[in-house]
Amino acid sequence: MINVHEAKSTLSALLRRVERGEEVVLARAGTPVAKLVPYRAATEPRRPGRWAGEIWMAPDFDDTPEDLLQLFEQGAT
Repeated sequence: MINVHEAKSTLSALLRRVERGEEVVLARAGTPVAKLVPYRAATEPRRPGRWAGEIWMAPDFDDTPEDLLQLFEQGAT
């Protein structure tokens, strides 16, 4: 953890640490406020439907039993 005041004067050194894989927590008056982490670019762009045929969902997936619905609506007794 490093205070913001010190981070301002050592930013280049902090970035080198982050490039090596370290995470650096920035603090103000000893209280953590931010984290510097290595940037990782997405390796592959998202493609709609790429899981097609790989996932199975039960036909009653979104059917909620009546007694459970009552508990949500009225609360447990």
